[in-house]
Amino acid sequence: MRQKRWRARAPHRDRWLISYADFITLLFAFFVVMYSAAQLDKRRAGQLATAIQTAFMQRGSLPPAGTDVGGTTVHTPSASAEEDQFALKSQIEHTLASEIANGDVAVRGSVEGLVISLREVGFFDTGSDKIKASSMPAFDQLARVLQQDGSFIRIEGHTDNVPIHNARFSSNWDLSTARATATIRLLIRDGLNPERLAVSGYGEYHPIATNTTAEGRAMNRRVDIVVPRKQPQS
Repeated sequence: MRQKRWRARAPHRDRWLISYADFITLLFAFFVVMYSAAQLDKRRAGQLATAIQTAFMQRGSLPPAGTDVGGTTVHTPSASAEEDQFALKSQIEHTLASEIANGDVAVRGSVEGLVISLREVGFFDTGSDKIKASSMPAFDQLARVLQQDGSFIRIEGHTDNVPIHNARFSSNWDLSTARATATIRLLIRDGLNPERLAVSGYGEYHPIATNTTAEGRAMNRRVDIVVPRKQPQS
């Protein structure tokens, strides 16, 4: 009786297609999720942020809000704080749409919170801390929005690196502080509680653009209204 001889079958050359198909399926699912997230309204976006934040905390990637790390209390921004900042940014962009389009105002988010930049070209004459009369309607509209928000606010004066020395100001420090102070006076005049406000002058030392071009220097000459995120109660 003859014995059957078995031969090992060679691996199929197209087996890699299985792994490739799995990868493509996962990649497609990922982009579907990203697209869906982009279409959510802001409340659902806040819920998504909370879920992601919770997942990271559970895996130990982020410390929980209020955790003491090396003697410092760490506060993780809540979803409601992010929603408040998003709503305030949207309202300001709607209220000052023409000023933003003209380049007189810029609104951006930062690690600390929301920053509204009032650029010199729209609000101050060169070398002066007196706010232009033509900018008063826009300034009053902004003040009304900030009054409704109720957040604490810091006013920061900034300049470019071109030295100044005139009868009123002997340095960029003086000019930046004077512009920030003039801005805070108007906010108080428009009804904001002085207890909510703080002022500082940074001179030329916190630029947001290069000082080697005229365009960059124009962006650096500004007063920033900083609205920090509301921190959770300890």
